Parts: sequence; C-alpha cells; structure tokens
Amino acid sequence: MAEEMPNSIYDITVKDMSGNDVNLSTYSGKVLLIVNVASKCGLTHSNYKEMNVLYEKYKDKGFEILAFPCNQFAGQEPGSNEEIKEVACTMFKAEFPIFDKIEVNGKNAAPLYKFLKSQKGGIFGDGIKWNFTKFLIAKDGKVMERYAPTTSPLKIEKDIQKHSET
Repeated sequence: MAEEMPNSIYDITVKDMSGNDVNLSTYSGKVLLIVNVASKCGLTHSNYKEMNVLYEKYKDKGFEILAFPCNQFAGQEPGSNEEIKEVACTMFKAEFPIFDKIEVNGKNAAPLYKFLKSQKGGIFGDGIKWNFTKFLIAKDGKVMERYAPTTSPLKIEKDIQKHSET
C-alpha cells in the first residue's frame, strides 16, 4: 500500500534532538527555511555562519530555520545528537532548532523530506544531492523554493523578505 502523502507540511511530525515529537503545525504562520545539515562538510562553516545572520535578523519577524542533521553524504554527520548539538550550538553558535538526525533519500527518507521533494524536485531529479539543500516554506505551509547546497543562505534573504511581508 502506498504511503499517504500529507496535504501540508503542517500535517507532519518530526523528532527533536531529545526524541520528543514536534508537530510542524507549531510553526504555522511562519516563513521556514528547512535545511539538511552536517558538521564535517566543506559547506558547514559558511552555511551556519550565514544562517545565523538570517536567523538573528528575521527570527522576530516570523522566520524560523529548521535544521535536520543527515549522515547520507560522505558520512559527514557521524556524531550522536549530543555531539551534533555541541558542534552546531557551541562551535557555530546556532540558536535555531536542530532536530533528530534523519535520512533525506532512499526508502528510509523521513516523511518531511519525502513531502518536500514531492513539492519541489531538483534539477536532476527529486533526490537531495548534498548537505545544505534548502527549502523555503511560506507562512501557509506551501513549499516555495528549493535551493542547491552551494546557494549561500544570504542569497535567499530577498525571498525570505518577500514571503515575510505577505
């Protein structure tokens, strides 16, 4: 039997780093940037740095970054949730929510990522190609944009502003 695809991102529940359920409807009415992250990637430092800038600037204006660690790309997120939190929050000073480690591709892909990919496929198919693929979600829960891993978070700022104002 085929898995039922949710109607909205707000129908999806994920796990936080402590294993607690978090229904994404908690973020209803906010602009979201959903990112698969890794601690040991060449893109890690610049992405965390720029996501911190965006978060600081827009967190009080209805913007949230949701980070999902993933170890599917060259084993670049091998640590436990505690180790990931240490790297993200201490080394990179991330203040935005970091969730439980997930898979973004394959048969064990998290329902969130199955949904995101069904809404916005990539240039070379739906699969997530690398760490730091980014999805911008409008306040109503619609997936508005998908950005490549190499897209600088600061280059997304205009889109965040546009969706924050609507």
